[in-house]
Amino acid sequence: MSSTEVNLPNEARRVLGLMDLTSLNDHDNEESIMAMLDEIDAALGLPAAVCVYPQFVALCKASLVERGFNHVKVATVTNFPSGKEPLEKVLAQTRQAIADGADEIDLVMPYNQVMAGDPDTPWQYVRSSKDVCGQHAKLKVIIESGMLGSDELIAQASDIAILAGADFIKTSTGKVTVNATLAATQVMLSRIKINNKPVGFKAAGGVKTVSEALPYLEYAAQLMGSDWINADNFRFGASSLLTDVKAIIAKS
Repeated sequence: MSSTEVNLPNEARRVLGLMDLTSLNDHDNEESIMAMLDEIDAALGLPAAVCVYPQFVALCKASLVERGFNHVKVATVTNFPSGKEPLEKVLAQTRQAIADGADEIDLVMPYNQVMAGDPDTPWQYVRSSKDVCGQHAKLKVIIESGMLGSDELIAQASDIAILAGADFIKTSTGKVTVNATLAATQVMLSRIKINNKPVGFKAAGGVKTVSEALPYLEYAAQLMGSDWINADNFRFGASSLLTDVKAIIAKS
């Protein structure tokens, strides 16, 4: 799909509504998180969620309510970014995040265990986290597709997450060399389709422009149907994508 075949301003607004506006930087502080929230312009449209470290969940929740952006979800990360934290620590962090108001938990699967031929440990992390989330929060499982590398391992990790109860499967932490790719997306979406469970998909890291986002939407529409593409099923995890969205809409 080329930019000449689509109405880019309309697509920019569509992408914005599917976005998890993200700040997961080592130097994040309350001021930088508030500055990110200040970038949200309701006149252009609202993102699906903001994604921040656990210590900023309560701040974001309160600030979004204060701004009248009540339906913008607050997501946070657990077992991030290494996927190597002890399970009990991960579950404790999940409980605290939900208590602080998190609507969504982005859990890093122990992907190294998948690579080592141990599917049971990743399954336990996902299943236990899902049990903690219950009806309080959606569980989005990061499989770190760029580290898994092969289609076979990406498919296996996707299956583990889906069968263990994930509400979403997500490509990446954004902290490794290879993050979201269309090739990994195709494998992950195909596993959602084959498993026939109500699981969403999130492309995270590396999708920086609306034009880069369009092939992801096109493939998802081809495989899952156009009606499937909404914030309940499809997300982009992005920090810089909003800049391009704003630039495109400003020119329209």
